[in-house]
Amino acid sequence: MIEKPVPPPRLLLVDDSPSNLAILSSALAQYPLYTATDGLQALEIAHRELPDLILLDIRMPGMDGYETCRQLKQQAKTQHIPVIFVTGLDDEEDETLGFALGAVDYITKPIRPNILRMRVAAQLQLKARRDQLEQMADTDVLTCLANRRHFEVVMQKEWNRALRFSTPLNLVMVDVDYFKQFNDCYGHVAGDECLKAIACSLNASLRRAGDMVARWGGEEFVCLLPGMTKAQAADLAESILQRIRDLNVAHAKSIVADYVTVSLGLAALDLSQHQSWRQLLECADQALYNAKAQGRNQLVVL
Repeated sequence: MIEKPVPPPRLLLVDDSPSNLAILSSALAQYPLYTATDGLQALEIAHRELPDLILLDIRMPGMDGYETCRQLKQQAKTQHIPVIFVTGLDDEEDETLGFALGAVDYITKPIRPNILRMRVAAQLQLKARRDQLEQMADTDVLTCLANRRHFEVVMQKEWNRALRFSTPLNLVMVDVDYFKQFNDCYGHVAGDECLKAIACSLNASLRRAGDMVARWGGEEFVCLLPGMTKAQAADLAESILQRIRDLNVAHAKSIVADYVTVSLGLAALDLSQHQSWRQLLECADQALYNAKAQGRNQLVVL
C-alpha cells in the first residue's frame, strides 16, 4: 500500500507575554505553530488541533500553567500530548510539581534558542517513536488494515455512540471464498498478495471518515459502518462484492467462479436483539454463514 506523507509536527505555544511568544515563535519557526495567551485558550486549541507538543508558561492570569496541564492530562483526547513547561520559576518545588503533573520537560527562562530547539526536537522524536509503536500495535502487518484488537476498541466506542444518540450502526463480515484451495493451488505468497489486494479494495470502498475496515483473522475481514441506514449499508456491501470480482484474481479451484470472490454477511443494530456489540457481530457472522451455505459469492442481510 502507498504510504501517506508524514506531516511536520505542530507545536502549541502558551504564554501571556507577547514578547515571550515572539521569542519562542522565532526560535521554533521551523515548525507549524499555534499560539495562546491564556490557559482556557490553550485548552480550546489543544482539543481542536491536537498539536504534537505544548510549550506552556506557568504564571498566567486566570488559569495558570499548572491547572492547564492538569486539565490536559485529565482529558482522554489530550492526555497523551507531551507538555514542556517554559517558565521563569526556577525553584525545585516548582519544577517538581511540573513533573508531577505530567510534564516531560521543564525549561527555565531566559530562553536559549539552541538548547530549546534541541530539547523540543528530542521530545518530538520520542513522541514519533511512541506513535509508531502504537500504530504497529493497532495494525495488521500483512494488509496494513486495523487489526482485531484495534477494531474492538473502536467498535466499543461506536456502539456507545449509537446507543447515546440513537444512530444506525452496521457490521459487514467478509470472507474470501475457497481461500484454502487458493493457497493450495498458488502458494502462500500468492495468497498473501491476494489478501493485500482485497484489503486495498475494501479500504477504497469505505470513504466516509467514520467507516472502518479491519482484518478479523485469516481470510476474514469486518467493516464497521456507523451512521448509515441498513439499505445504504447493503448497497455498499453489494458494491464491495463487485469490486472484488473486478480484481479478476484467477482462482482455478473455486467452485463458484474462475476468479476470487467473497461472501458477505450484514447485520444492523437492533436493540430488541442486540444487547452488546458482540451480539451484533454474532448476527453479522450468522449472515456470513448463511451466504456461504447458500452458494457463496453473495451478500446475506439479517
